Amino acid sequence: MNFERSAPRPSSPAARPRTDGMEWLLQRCRREAVSPAAWRAALLASCGLLVLCVGVYPGLWSIGVRLHSAVTGSYVPGHHSVLLLNSPNEQVAKDIGRYYWKGEVQDASEILMLVKTKTSRIQQVTDYVKSVHPYANPEVLSFPVEGGSLSYMKWMDEAIPDD
Repeated sequence: MNFERSAPRPSSPAARPRTDGMEWLLQRCRREAVSPAAWRAALLASCGLLVLCVGVYPGLWSIGVRLHSAVTGSYVPGHHSVLLLNSPNEQVAKDIGRYYWKGEVQDASEILMLVKTKTSRIQQVTDYVKSVHPYANPEVLSFPVEGGSLSYMKWMDEAIPDD
């Protein structure tokens, strides 16, 4: 191989750790180095792609959830939410609580039941409610308990039998 030197070698051994091959490689890398303008363009393109991904994430998440549900027939936790609202009186609550069912506005009065059970028994309770409820599609939602009275939860464990 024929290597060219760009400068004469220093005389002291400590000052010349590079070999001729290393110098050749460094010179070649400097010649083929990417310009600062190219780095700025690449950085700008990367930032733009990141902003685009963050911007379309909710839409992609929604499509993914729908595909998962269609393919597996199951529900993806976190896709829906329940809001707890307060209102100054019953009339305001009725005004807020109107909903559409089969193309018509409904304002039926309903009684909210709060049922506490073990997570392992939710499907059993849901099946029972569906079997006795007059609605074709009764509202049955579950929320995991994140914390609370330890003595009450211990009592629930004792009072509610396992499957």
